[in-house]
Amino acid sequence: HVQLVESGGGSVQAGESLRLSCTASGNLYAVDCLGWFRQAPGKEREGVAAIMILGATTYYDDSVKGRFTISQDNAKNMVYLQVDSLKAEDTAMYYCAAAPVGNGCGLVKDYFPSWGQGTQVTVS
Repeated sequence: HVQLVESGGGSVQAGESLRLSCTASGNLYAVDCLGWFRQAPGKEREGVAAIMILGATTYYDDSVKGRFTISQDNAKNMVYLQVDSLKAEDTAMYYCAAAPVGNGCGLVKDYFPSWGQGTQVTVS
């Protein structure tokens, strides 16, 4: 079982930046991929970015390429999402997720059985 706790969300103006953090604990030996998803009110949860723990291959949704950066600190069991040049349409609850070896890595919700509680990002 994997536990994930997000932090770093907040209310910002358009054009500003935030750094979202996710701390992972539990049975991490089987985790192969970490991802960030977001869900705006009335919309489906969508993949934003993901990173393979070994090799650090990254995946981004087209809507955030060039503005969001996913990174990891394996020594601290943390994954980060640097979000720059924020837009009003980035407003959403942002969730960290973990996928085990064999599930695949990318922006597909079904790859990820473990989820955090989310951190809210509001852009005005």
